[in-house]
Amino acid sequence: MDIAILFLTCVVILGVASIRNHLSRADRRAARVERKLDAVMEHLGLREEIPGRDEILDLVRRGKKIQAIKLYRENTGADLVEAKQAVDRLG
Repeated sequence: MDIAILFLTCVVILGVASIRNHLSRADRRAARVERKLDAVMEHLGLREEIPGRDEILDLVRRGKKIQAIKLYRENTGADLVEAKQAVDRLG
């Protein structure tokens, strides 16, 4: 019985490790595609349309960076790191 539990535990651990590895590779591929898309947009002179951009810029200009990041996240659904980077680029 103890050997069966140990075996099942090992199988679960290996399964979780495999899933993490696949997710990590997918994240790296998505990041690479996003960097390429950003480069193409920059080359073409295009910029991403940000909902509420004027209001976010106003917050940045008034020194309310945290509120600007929060508003960016609310408007775009971005995570904290992405929102901070975007607001930094705007400011």
